[in-house]
Amino acid sequence: MVQFKILQKSGRSRVGKLTTPHGVIDTPNFIPVGTQATVKALSVRDLEEIGVQVVLGNTYHLMLRPGADLIEKFGGLHKFMSWDKPIMTDSGGFQVFSLGVGLESGEGKVLKEVGNEDLVKGQKVRLAKVEEKGVTFQSHLDGSKRFLGPRESIKIQHQLGADLIVAFDDHESSKHTKEEMKRSLELTERWALRSLDAYRRCHSEPKAKNLPRMRDSNNRPLMYGVVHGGTNKELRIRSARFTDENFEAIAIGGIYGKRRDLYQIVDWVVENISEEKIRHLLGIGEVEDLFNGVEKGVDLFDCVAPMRRARNGSLYISPKNSGSVKNSFTLNIRLSKYALDKKPIDHGCLCYTCGNFSRAYLNHLYRANEILFHNLATYHNVYFITNLLKKIREAIGNKQFDKLRGAFCPP
Repeated sequence: MVQFKILQKSGRSRVGKLTTPHGVIDTPNFIPVGTQATVKALSVRDLEEIGVQVVLGNTYHLMLRPGADLIEKFGGLHKFMSWDKPIMTDSGGFQVFSLGVGLESGEGKVLKEVGNEDLVKGQKVRLAKVEEKGVTFQSHLDGSKRFLGPRESIKIQHQLGADLIVAFDDHESSKHTKEEMKRSLELTERWALRSLDAYRRCHSEPKAKNLPRMRDSNNRPLMYGVVHGGTNKELRIRSARFTDENFEAIAIGGIYGKRRDLYQIVDWVVENISEEKIRHLLGIGEVEDLFNGVEKGVDLFDCVAPMRRARNGSLYISPKNSGSVKNSFTLNIRLSKYALDKKPIDHGCLCYTCGNFSRAYLNHLYRANEILFHNLATYHNVYFITNLLKKIREAIGNKQFDKLRGAFCPP
């Protein structure tokens, strides 16, 4: 049984513990995205050394390859990837959106960002047909026709054996009119109730057709409902109240607009949901967003940003090493000025990469296109964000959150 307990509060920010069948997650916390049962460029041993407590797998990608049936035969995702700590899976809703309207328009969750990086670059737009029962789409792997709906998404997530799962949801577009966004939200609400029905049947009906039966009802996962509504206050509040009424956990998703819109959306949601429920901000993980999210009462975050940045040579640094540039948290290791730089990526960082290698060596590895670069750079970035959330938890407990936030994000 998954349980969430708030231990300390400072304003809206809070420290808590989320207890799952595979261990405890200290909150607030960051969940690295392991799209295809792996956090890109990192081994399970790396993740354990870094102190990662939970990873996220992707329902869409895992249903296509290697397939949920195969993973179930191995005893679930934990055994398949040799990870004995908590796992969260998403619903697949964002990926099927990305195959349709999202891929065509280049939309991500925050408008200026593209969220389709884990699909194949340069591919033609794949048709995704949204109907009442779910979404029919073409696999980005081989073009085969596939279907994903509420029942199918919940079945797959149960087969994967995740500790935290997500109700199947439609994903609004920034190009929607208010009426179109309202219809999308209404569809998400209907799918949410069908997801709940499928979830309950997995636990109550031993012979439910085409649904896996959970062996131990005490180990049932926690299911999030997802708040949608774009940047519209009325729709976001409606969705927040609906989700709070029907689900034990609250995820905030959909289109967030620009950064200031994102923070406003979080405020609207938090003001309209129960205090005691866990709150997860989907797809967000940049330093500034983490501080603002925690300040507003968010408990969990997930994002591909640390891994994606690392692969592209963008490495996190603390404010004291960023020079005079306000709110600059990265350096571009590709630049020639680092070719003779003997310093570590981030002075004072205790990660394996910073403890053993110079900026010059990382610059060389990147320029030489060596595989080792991806491991060392990703190790540092994931460590930096994981350790930052640890510092945030400690700061909240010591009533020093505002001081820490000011050091990273001065007004």
